[in-house]
Amino acid sequence: MSRGGFNDSRSLSNTTSLSTSCCNGVCVMSSTWRDAQNPSFLNFISRFLNESSFRLNILPIAPDFIFIFGGLSVAFMFVTNWDVIDKESVFRKAEKVKEQFASFYVVITLPSKEQNDSFIRFYFKYGGQPGGPTFVPVRDFEMGFEKIVKIAHSRGVCKRQDVLAKLKAEKEKSVQAMEIYQQVVASIPGVDSHDANVLYQTIGSIEAIAKSSKEYILETTDLSPTTAETITRFFRDPKFYLGPKIG
Repeated sequence: MSRGGFNDSRSLSNTTSLSTSCCNGVCVMSSTWRDAQNPSFLNFISRFLNESSFRLNILPIAPDFIFIFGGLSVAFMFVTNWDVIDKESVFRKAEKVKEQFASFYVVITLPSKEQNDSFIRFYFKYGGQPGGPTFVPVRDFEMGFEKIVKIAHSRGVCKRQDVLAKLKAEKEKSVQAMEIYQQVVASIPGVDSHDANVLYQTIGSIEAIAKSSKEYILETTDLSPTTAETITRFFRDPKFYLGPKIG
C-alpha cells in the first residue's frame, strides 16, 4: 500500500465529522495520521465506522485514534509503515501516550515474516516493560482497524456493564434501606407505612425525625396531631417506648 497525502481523493480531508443515524460512540482520528495514509484505506475506515455506527471526528491529537464509547476513552497508535518508520520513535511515542491514557493499545501491521521478526527484536529491546503499552500485531491494514474497533467496542461494553451493575447494586441497596426505614418507623404505635413514607419525603432520616418537634412535624407533613404527638413521645419519653404496647 502506498503512502502519501490526499492528492486525488480527499473524502476525509475537508470534513471533520461523519454522522450516523444511530451512534454507538465517537472515533477521533489524528489529522497527522490521516495525512500519511492512502485515500482508499481512509475510505475503508469511513465505511467501516459508518457501518459500526461510530461518528468520526478528525482532530490534531497525540494518539492516532481515540474511541469514546460506553463512558470509556480508549486510545490507539496505529503503525501502518513499520518497514520504513524509525522503530525507536514508535516505542518512545507509545510510552509518552501511555502516560496520558489508562486504556491504550499499539496496533502494528506486520505483513511479512521479516517485519514480524524485526518487531520482536525491537519490542524486547524497547517495549517489553511491565506496565507498558499493549502491542497488537496484525497482518494487514483492514484487519488492524477492525481489531481497533473491536477492542474499543468490547472495552466500552465492559465499562457500561460495570456501570449498570453498580447502579443496580446501589438501587437494591437503596430499596433495602427504605424497607428497613419503613419497618422501624412503622413500628411506632399509630404510624403506618403511608405515614412512614410521608416522614421520609418531608423530614428524612430516622435521626431527623427523632429530633423533630410535634409542631415541626405538623408544619411539614399532613399527619394528624395525635400521630405527631405519638412520634415525638416515642423518641423522647422512655416510659412510652419502653412500656407495653396495646393494639
